[in-house]
Amino acid sequence: MGSKYISISVIKRLPRYYRFLGILKNAGMVRISSRELADRMGLSASQIRQDLNCFGGFGQQGYGYNIESLRNEIGKILGVDAGLKTILIGAGNLGRALAVQMDFEQRGFNLIGIFDKNEALAGQVLRGLPIRPAADIEDFCKENGVEVAILCIPYNESVENIDLYMSCGIKGFWNFSHYNINEKYPRAIVENMHFNDSLMTLCYQVINAE
Repeated sequence: MGSKYISISVIKRLPRYYRFLGILKNAGMVRISSRELADRMGLSASQIRQDLNCFGGFGQQGYGYNIESLRNEIGKILGVDAGLKTILIGAGNLGRALAVQMDFEQRGFNLIGIFDKNEALAGQVLRGLPIRPAADIEDFCKENGVEVAILCIPYNESVENIDLYMSCGIKGFWNFSHYNINEKYPRAIVENMHFNDSLMTLCYQVINAE
């Protein structure tokens, strides 16, 4: 890619391509045209070609795309083998569900620490990792070079602790806290998750369906 600017809208479509291609590969398919892939994904063939051309293009005229090869290339672009050192902050219901259910290692992340302010949870094992006191976050991050934090904590806790997290050298946040980190730290890399927004969007679509 070099220094070429890639639109965030293109980046956000890459995981969808990766996921769909994985489904097709598991179904035994070997190749697919941009038109067929577009039909399956609800996109246009030109959109898919434009997106992939941002990274050099991977198809062959008259053949289409080799599914396994294209998926591997998109995986490299996304960094699924990056192994980013990651901590999870907040071992409540949501944090526990993510720790148990998410396949972090197949998505570019290496979960190495779990923290919670509830001292009663200290020492409990989750995903093979002991839950540590939140007070240990700073030392742990500096000792282990943590790059990413998953925030499964309330809004107020994020507000109170964001300065600490940034001082620890954390580069990216998977943020479930609803706090707008970029308002205070515009250069922080943040992926915000809002379940309520998604649910209300679904509600609107259902009640307005013809």
